[in-house]
Amino acid sequence: MRDITEIRWHGRGGQGAKTAALLLADAAFKNGKHVQAFPEYGPEREGAPITAYDRIGDKEIRVHSNIYEPDYVAVVDDTLLSSVNVTKGLKEDGGILINTTKTKDEIMPLLNGYKGKVYIIDARKVCMATLGKYFPNTPMLAGMVKITGIIDEDVFVKDMEESFSHKFARKPEMLEGNMNALKMALKEVK
Repeated sequence: MRDITEIRWHGRGGQGAKTAALLLADAAFKNGKHVQAFPEYGPEREGAPITAYDRIGDKEIRVHSNIYEPDYVAVVDDTLLSSVNVTKGLKEDGGILINTTKTKDEIMPLLNGYKGKVYIIDARKVCMATLGKYFPNTPMLAGMVKITGIIDEDVFVKDMEESFSHKFARKPEMLEGNMNALKMALKEVK
């Protein structure tokens, strides 16, 4: 892993991109990493494009700005590919994770000539199979762990179970569904 790994998340308000960025930072922090996680938005409303960021490293992080040249990008909603330049500044030795039902060949023309690694996941399929509702942030979070290697996958699953146990203490069915979504998503990234 680099000294600092920078991740930019693109989603729409209400899809959980900000929450996924915060959960990734929390899991990395629990595993001894230095972290920053923050959203960038103005007066957005549900459905409007939003951006969130993670910085994760083994050493203290002293930079406090947006991320202009990310190592990785997560695209929670593939409709953003036609309206937002999601690959802007994306390092070619990193990668992009896209939530889509399209094939990689169908996605490539929408990536402005990006030549790095492209990963896809059908987060809707994962959510419907495990949660019965569409919450794309949980599969996207697991997908980002899978492609970055920031945290060991088994350690990540254990940490998230602890985190989700507190979050869903009054909704045990959500705990089981989210844990199943994480596990399935780790296998579904292509």
